[in-house]
Amino acid sequence: MPLLNEYIRQLLPEMTQWRRDLHHYAESGWVEFRTASKVAEQLHQLGYDLTLGRDAVDADSRMGLPDEIILANAFQRAREQGAPEPWLSAFEGGFTGIVATLDTGRPGPTLAFRVDMDALDLNEDTDGHHRPFREDFASCNPGMMHACGHDGHTAIGLGLAHVLKQYADRLHGVIKLIFQPAEEGTRGARAMVAAGVVDDVDYFTAIHIGTGVPAGTVVCGSDNFMATTKFDALFTGVAAHAGGKPEDGRNALLAAAQAAIALHAIAPHSAGASRVNVGVMQAGTGRNVVPSGALLKVETRGETEDINRYVFERAREVIHGAAAMYGASVELRLMGAATSSAPSPAWVHYLREQAARVPGVEQAIDRIAAPAGSEDATLMMARVQQHNGLASYMVFGTELSAGHHNEQFDFDENVMAIAVETLALTALNFPWQRGV
Repeated sequence: MPLLNEYIRQLLPEMTQWRRDLHHYAESGWVEFRTASKVAEQLHQLGYDLTLGRDAVDADSRMGLPDEIILANAFQRAREQGAPEPWLSAFEGGFTGIVATLDTGRPGPTLAFRVDMDALDLNEDTDGHHRPFREDFASCNPGMMHACGHDGHTAIGLGLAHVLKQYADRLHGVIKLIFQPAEEGTRGARAMVAAGVVDDVDYFTAIHIGTGVPAGTVVCGSDNFMATTKFDALFTGVAAHAGGKPEDGRNALLAAAQAAIALHAIAPHSAGASRVNVGVMQAGTGRNVVPSGALLKVETRGETEDINRYVFERAREVIHGAAAMYGASVELRLMGAATSSAPSPAWVHYLREQAARVPGVEQAIDRIAAPAGSEDATLMMARVQQHNGLASYMVFGTELSAGHHNEQFDFDENVMAIAVETLALTALNFPWQRGV
């Protein structure tokens, strides 16, 4: 049997091919039909027990689900783009989650590793300086692009699946590989948590590449994710002739505009950082019509769950108040959610020990000061911790061609080997008899 590092280096060209294939056929949240089918096929060939679709994703807990026409069109497109038919049907309707389980048959706890699969709603750059375009693996799907590295994450998950099967005789307990849909917009994890996929997990690790962390650095306990609530506010007023009978109207546009301004005036919280943003406003049908409908797309964030709850409750009051001012009604629809990250210190320490052993890792650290974003893997972390398990979030630094969520985003694919080896060592070196 080859040495672990040697085996992974031999596997890297294949991982690169997987990543580039996924990049070319980018699929955004809840429509990862081809991606999930390709992943499922490979995991099945490796001999993993699979939990798919509705068994891995709770239907009623999904957030930000595209409408039925978008789902149907994306499903058909996946079929045309080569999604393996035996697996495709399991994901129809937006149930694109997968859990692959390796039960060693030997006593020990359950370890879980989570990666995400979705792309962003973004058109990829077609400039000759952009490597994916220059080397013919840029996205062929309009309005969808892997601009956050999730194609690399999925390839890392598949690479880890190969390694664990190769070295299965050195493992104990149960290992779960979780391939999550719809991370962008923090939409997918809640539904997998509700389906119970981490309820039996004792040790949980989620990963990301890049995020401003320099190449050679591994962050083993990223704790700067903010709790967030993402929602739509739909205002309903009454249309009327803007010149002839304006008094008969109830202006939904003005209600939404009032809300948008007031939302950004919510006072910060003394206990920590908070955020609020109105990212989209849509309203009106014509210049001579009092607008009867308006839409705001809003997000709140907080350094802690309590701070985010404060911002969200104030936002709700502001929105309902603005609607009342103009005699309109308003409906709030939840579109995404995540909690703050609180890595388990003992697990962070263990992960740091493993990362430090990997060639190419110059420093393995607990945390790093970085701009605050949100990640719904925190919901999985929290559920594991609620059940007395340990959890953390790792970030593998790498050189980027542009920032995340940019149309010129690309990354150094060598980071995938570093991530796979670190995660493999996490399982292979685990003290199964006593635990961490």
